[in-house]
Amino acid sequence: MTAPVIRNISDTAAWVAIFRAMETERSEPLFRDPYARRLAGKRGEEIMEKVGRAKSHAWSYTMRTYLVDQLVEQEIRNGADMVVNLAAGLDARPYRMKLPESLQWVEIDLPPLLEYKEQNLRNETPVCRLRRIPLDLADVAARRPLFAELGRSARRIMVISEGLIVYLGADEACALARDLTAAPAFQRWATDLINPRLLEMLRKQVGSDLENAGAPLKFAPAEGPDFFIPCGWRPVEVRSMFREAANLKRLPFPLNLFAFLPDAKPGGKQPWGGICLLGRISPS
Repeated sequence: MTAPVIRNISDTAAWVAIFRAMETERSEPLFRDPYARRLAGKRGEEIMEKVGRAKSHAWSYTMRTYLVDQLVEQEIRNGADMVVNLAAGLDARPYRMKLPESLQWVEIDLPPLLEYKEQNLRNETPVCRLRRIPLDLADVAARRPLFAELGRSARRIMVISEGLIVYLGADEACALARDLTAAPAFQRWATDLINPRLLEMLRKQVGSDLENAGAPLKFAPAEGPDFFIPCGWRPVEVRSMFREAANLKRLPFPLNLFAFLPDAKPGGKQPWGGICLLGRISPS
């Protein structure tokens, strides 16, 4: 029998790392991740070759990384002293970005993935204070005390959930949001988000591979980032990946032919994906 292209959710981390490597190897990259290809390994390259039309999505992963980088820099300037990266995958920001040495950076993900990452980066030195916590974020009973502990260890925390929310159901996404409000120090949350139309497209293109791996695409609220308001978070900044890619000339043909059109909306009928910065709603 032929082995599945994507075996489990952790394989997607290797796949995404290849996109970061591709951008890094451009003549004028928007960011540099010298660790991406090493972390992706042969598994990431195999997935890239086997998943149909995978390379045509490179621009969106590039923009996701680039925009989250910008928000991290912005929030550090605004006083963030801890970044908590949920489902951190093979992200290498604590090694590749210019971050304050005093910054606390916390990575949370499944134990085998963090062990693989630790082994591959064992001879590298992070630029800030890095802590890795092996944990299945679906374990609500375990994540709640962890969030409380982290909340006591910093004054202003920024959360990243890059490539995580889309795999959750609406109830699960709201529950995670509410758990993140347990400690007042959690002030900002950067996450990627898609609308129902884009979810429909992605399911047709890569949905079967992800479903076979037990990681179906689920979350694409029609309300857009306003979905999180009843869950304790409000939109502070919303940036369209398509619009940013058009401005930075990263759209491939034929998408670049539509760059002049008005941007789609999260709740509209056209495909939309963006990066949202959410702010904690303080109790009245």
